[in-house]
Amino acid sequence: MPKIFTSEAQKIGELGEKIAIKFLMKHDFLIKERNYTKKCGEIDIIAFKNNKLYFVEVKSSLKHQKKLSSGGNPGYSSEYNPADNVHYKKRRRLSKTIQMYLFENEIQNTNYQIDLIIVNIDIENRKGSIKVVKDIIL
Repeated sequence: MPKIFTSEAQKIGELGEKIAIKFLMKHDFLIKERNYTKKCGEIDIIAFKNNKLYFVEVKSSLKHQKKLSSGGNPGYSSEYNPADNVHYKKRRRLSKTIQMYLFENEIQNTNYQIDLIIVNIDIENRKGSIKVVKDIIL
């Protein structure tokens, strides 16, 4: 049964994941799984490329347009830095979940890395920007 996202934050996260998947597919990644969930945690995206597994954590936020005090072009700010939500406990849960995925799928001796994709969504202009932080350490 698909997940039902009810809160605004969940809807933003869902949109960010969709954008991240399109980005990965555009860059020739094969999406193996999405929202792999266990009691200990969740992996947003599991992808494969060039004989390597990628466990991808996606963090999303909305861009809010505001005028700069100097009267220049509008700038963008975000209410928070999405990467700040990849704190110690989140990294620990992610590590346990990855180990469960590898065990359940009998994956051994396979190269893998953990990436963070930050998606800043500009709803007003129907655009998004992506920043990839590669090979994060858990």
